[in-house]
Amino acid sequence: MRLAEERRSVVEHAPSLASLTPGRTGNLSRRSGDAFAVTPTGVPYDAFGAEDVPVVGVDGERRGGGMEPSSEVPMHAAIYRRADVGAIVHTHSPWTTTLATAGEELPPIHYMIVAVGRRVPVAGYAPYGTDELAAKVVAAMDEADSEAAILQNHGLVVTGPDLETAVENAVHVESLARMYLSARAAGFEPTELSDDQLAAVEEQFESYGQ
Repeated sequence: MRLAEERRSVVEHAPSLASLTPGRTGNLSRRSGDAFAVTPTGVPYDAFGAEDVPVVGVDGERRGGGMEPSSEVPMHAAIYRRADVGAIVHTHSPWTTTLATAGEELPPIHYMIVAVGRRVPVAGYAPYGTDELAAKVVAAMDEADSEAAILQNHGLVVTGPDLETAVENAVHVESLARMYLSARAAGFEPTELSDDQLAAVEEQFESYGQ
């Protein structure tokens, strides 16, 4: 089975989307070389096996799997062509999507933002599943040097070296969006960390963990 490990990883991590996005609207993928395994479209996150998981080339062409791939294949493929990332998670998580409906980026209000960059930019609106949306997401991530982007009036996309990290980073961004919007709702304007402060955190993170 082509990309067997990556397809099993998609099956393992897909249920985590249930707590991040409503219904069946989220998707994720895991890359190996010039192809990636991606969640099938319109299927409950726990209702498919590894043999069902679609395999798609970074050129966007389907290469295998028993089910039809996510409608967001153009975005996944474009991001994989942009950078050597190992995994992508796309959600409609409520706090980050609230920012998306306002067309507002997530600024550096907490040091954990460095998990994805120094801010999470907004990619301008385009219909879901289109090459136009894919191009806008890649441009926003490039401009901000970020591993995540807020999709205007849509949701969130986050990358990582593997699915475990990408899912964790999606949780981080959603948590930060909640902090940011809660502070503003309480009448506060959150203080943003400076570039020097963020650079110090990035240096510390290089030796973080076991």
